[in-house]
Amino acid sequence: MKRTLFTVAAALGFVATAAQAQGTYPTRPITLVVPFAAGGPTDVISRIMGDSMSRTLGQQVVIENVTGAGGTVGVTRVMKAAPDGYTILMGNLGTQAASVGLYPNLAYDPRTDFEPIMNAAATPMLVVAKKDLPVKDFKEFVTYVKANAAKMNYGTGGVGATSHLTCLFLDTLLGVKPQHVPFRGSGPALTALLGGQIDYVCDQTVGVVPSIQAKEAKGLVVAVKNRLPVVPDVPTSEEQGLPEFQATGWNALFAPKGTPKEIVEKLNSAARAALKDETSRKRLLDLGAELPDEAGQTPEALAKLVSSEIDKWVPIIKKAGVTAQ
Repeated sequence: MKRTLFTVAAALGFVATAAQAQGTYPTRPITLVVPFAAGGPTDVISRIMGDSMSRTLGQQVVIENVTGAGGTVGVTRVMKAAPDGYTILMGNLGTQAASVGLYPNLAYDPRTDFEPIMNAAATPMLVVAKKDLPVKDFKEFVTYVKANAAKMNYGTGGVGATSHLTCLFLDTLLGVKPQHVPFRGSGPALTALLGGQIDYVCDQTVGVVPSIQAKEAKGLVVAVKNRLPVVPDVPTSEEQGLPEFQATGWNALFAPKGTPKEIVEKLNSAARAALKDETSRKRLLDLGAELPDEAGQTPEALAKLVSSEIDKWVPIIKKAGVTAQ
């Protein structure tokens, strides 16, 4: 009887301690894992969101770049982390959807191994060429790639990254196979583009808009229906004769499976506050990001997005016959 009473008391004590910890969360810094190198779009969005969330939560949100395998190394690290709210993830279209079709031995299931927190930002995709590529617009680019595909290359943030998916989609539409050069993130790929080591990238607005605005690279086309206010001179794919080339990336916050609901709600509240904060909101919009409305800021909306994106991209990847292993 004494042993039973002791066991019950210990269990009740554990529950009380856990509840108290959730009630006071966070009591120490939070690690936000970015599964790509510094300087790319996912990293940039994470730092903007992290700055604002730090102020709201009263604890520092520390960015940790964990690169490799198209972002899946960093995602796996978060999947295996303690579900206590102190290690979270900024995942994206590539890591949380396309990875299912690309990696036969993927260590995680994006639909079941994480607690969705909130979709942070959608990011229209652009095709951006190095300054000295001998084309003046996207129509000339298409002609040039078709004639010179065997000696051309493009850089991405790694196999399965959003940048890779978009270029792969473009390859399929044009019927070409330029050389794919994977990097550990879109940041290093952009650096290579600006240095003339690669011919072009297909990347998110957040990563490439500053370089287009500074005329360090050529913005050839934006893969959405309307021109973007941040780069108004870059035409849409429909204007350039390839209306089916439509692609938008996204970046979203996730926690390990089993993270208490109260903690997920607190993180969601802090992320919502970041999108309402005038400074962080302006920084995101100035980079061409598109922010979700109120209905799109719930964990449930993010869960539906992940599922729908897996359903959309996995058949495309399988049809293209691309795998990462």
